[in-house]
Amino acid sequence: MNDDSRRASDTTAHTQVITERKNPPMCQHQPPCPSADSADRESARLVAHHPEQGWSLLCNGVVLFEDTGELLPDGRIIAPQRSGGVTLTSA
Repeated sequence: MNDDSRRASDTTAHTQVITERKNPPMCQHQPPCPSADSADRESARLVAHHPEQGWSLLCNGVVLFEDTGELLPDGRIIAPQRSGGVTLTSA
């Protein structure tokens, strides 16, 4: 085995894949916005609003979609909230 192949295998053995993103805290104001894990996470301040694309970014890193779905900073998905009692009638 030559030195080049030994180095390649040593490097590959120590490589780790990290899938969790590390986000810097976006909330710099007082009082701080609720965290992405809290029940009132949707009350955080808007950082970016793109109604033409159907989404908004909150100060706590949560992405809100116009269909009421959410994407949390750690990658978890909150499914859209569908109301079950809506009935359409024609006039």
